[in-house]
Amino acid sequence: MKLHDTLRSGNAWKVRLMAGLLGVPLERHTRSIDRGDLRRPDFLAIAPLAQVPVLELDDGHCIAESMAILHFLAQGSPWWPAEPLAQARVLTWLSFEQERHMKPLAKLRLHLALHRDRDPASPEFRTYRHEALAALALLEARLERQGPDGWVATDTHPSIADVALYPYTRLAPMGGIELQGFAAIRAWLARIEDLHGYQALFPAHPEKTFSTSETP
Repeated sequence: MKLHDTLRSGNAWKVRLMAGLLGVPLERHTRSIDRGDLRRPDFLAIAPLAQVPVLELDDGHCIAESMAILHFLAQGSPWWPAEPLAQARVLTWLSFEQERHMKPLAKLRLHLALHRDRDPASPEFRTYRHEALAALALLEARLERQGPDGWVATDTHPSIADVALYPYTRLAPMGGIELQGFAAIRAWLARIEDLHGYQALFPAHPEKTFSTSETP
């Protein structure tokens, strides 16, 4: 299988993380936003939403969007639980990640670190900061309730909800959101990073997680 991604995409990182944790090999085809690769006809032919990630299967079929790819990869594994109630809880936290968690954290990182084209004191970005902190507070409370051996949506084994929530939480400091006050989140991040098959954002240079460069 081939993953079409960009070097710093948090959504593509979810897919690489999931594949690594499952032991599924992926061939990366890393594209450049700066070069305009995501507007090229060859990419648009496989990407109906004109964005990464896109997973290209061995038979030529393509799956777009990180949530769909995570669900596809996790089928038949403990990362997608078999019991319907557990599945519903995973979907609850996937919805939370998309609707309340990812957007403010991604906006802060994109415009205050990667592009540096917005004023953090502007009303818009004060709102994003408020929303990001509120989302992290909900995640912190959930992890506290789950206890030191529990996961976001499940009790004994992590799920695709943990994978989905990991990247933008891990990258929160790039947008000015420090995690020192979130002890349960920091412990959860460390537990994910200790899992066999964990994939860093920059695999050969894990120390460059917070890099803003298009090159490793």
